[in-house]
Amino acid sequence: MSDGYESDGYDDRYEGDGQDDPAPEQERTFAALPPARGRGFAESWWGQAWLKALEDTALDNQQLKKGRRFAREGRVGAVSVRPGRITAVIRDESGHRSDVLLQELTEEEWDRFLDMAVERSGHIAALLDREMPPHLVEDAAAAGVDLLPGIGDLDPECTCEAWDHCQHTAALCYQVARLLDQDPFVLLLMRGRGERRLLDELQVRIAARATAQGPPGTADAPAEEAEDPAVRGVPAAAAYAAAGALPALPPPPALPAEPGTSPSLDTETDPEPGLDPTALELLATDSAVRAHRMLAAALSPGHGQQPVPAGLTPEQDAVRLAAEARPEPWIVNRLAAGSGRQRAGLPAAVRAWQYGGAAALTVLDEEWAPDAAALARARTRLAGAWDEDEAPRLRAERNRWTSADGTVQLRYGRDGRWYPYRKESGRWVPAGPSDEDPAAAWADAAPADD
Repeated sequence: MSDGYESDGYDDRYEGDGQDDPAPEQERTFAALPPARGRGFAESWWGQAWLKALEDTALDNQQLKKGRRFAREGRVGAVSVRPGRITAVIRDESGHRSDVLLQELTEEEWDRFLDMAVERSGHIAALLDREMPPHLVEDAAAAGVDLLPGIGDLDPECTCEAWDHCQHTAALCYQVARLLDQDPFVLLLMRGRGERRLLDELQVRIAARATAQGPPGTADAPAEEAEDPAVRGVPAAAAYAAAGALPALPPPPALPAEPGTSPSLDTETDPEPGLDPTALELLATDSAVRAHRMLAAALSPGHGQQPVPAGLTPEQDAVRLAAEARPEPWIVNRLAAGSGRQRAGLPAAVRAWQYGGAAALTVLDEEWAPDAAALARARTRLAGAWDEDEAPRLRAERNRWTSADGTVQLRYGRDGRWYPYRKESGRWVPAGPSDEDPAAAWADAAPADD
């Protein structure tokens, strides 16, 4: 893992203590932490709460001070955490192995804790999001469950054979405060539940509660066969029913006034071979613009009822990028190749995109033969678009109607719209946006004196 955990396997130097190996999800091993000079020993609420509980219940403050110094100097090795026990080797002149035992919660106490969490939507949301809110301690205590250790709860065992807490076990306890800075779920693991098991049991209770309440107007479901308690997970139907028991989502974020600014990659460090910083900056800027546009669409009324837009092919996206990002000429050449076009053919594709996006780009590239029904609809539209004496002379070929002089063209799209084209320098290029009215589309393409 990226936050300094070592593998879940128990360190070889801890073998031979006669105890059964715990399940993998019931043990975590944390790498040794560096010295903590010049800083508060614990930074998070959980780390500080652990230290307060430790110092308030200690019998020998001198040993605590020595242990704190050992921990601050970085003498605590890798720490193994499992239900009811934490273990580490303290690096002093003898290298003592130290264990501290913490009473696990009983099944009844875990039941009360989970029931309390399910009854409070804030706790559900936090725990499912891998967070431990500080007031969880107070609410658990109100339910008769003590998460933090009290007097006599931390039972030391050390190879130095001290009868009570020694400087080695005290150092281990101080190191736990820093582990809680990293992940407060360590405390629940010491009390008997690994994170995975805890969240699984929480999900099961949420689903069971929602199923027991049932949606309005439904009859009781038939009894199911008893499931194997060793099999974890939640039936899909129960999870779906549990949706109503989860807290409401927070309000959507406000739309920023403009897209974010992409970072500058103009540094003194040479880029890796094949990596072009200018092109990468262009992509970052384009991504920010698209994200802003998508968020604006998502926040607009009725967005949830709109169909999901089709994704673009790489060739279409290359045209989109050339049209929207206004890249440097040398990047345009690369985009032309990426779009499957010659450099001379890209401007027509860019213009099509600007007029009508992917649909207009498809009309530029595609020539198709309308079936009888589509052809009849197209002819009906053409016949009704002009008065008889104003109608242009057109010759039809597949989905394209071209003027007699060969300078203007209407293309009939599969979406039933008309796309105007004009011949320029021997090439057909888009001349305007599409329209359901062929006469309106023609007006965009025809010369002004027509």
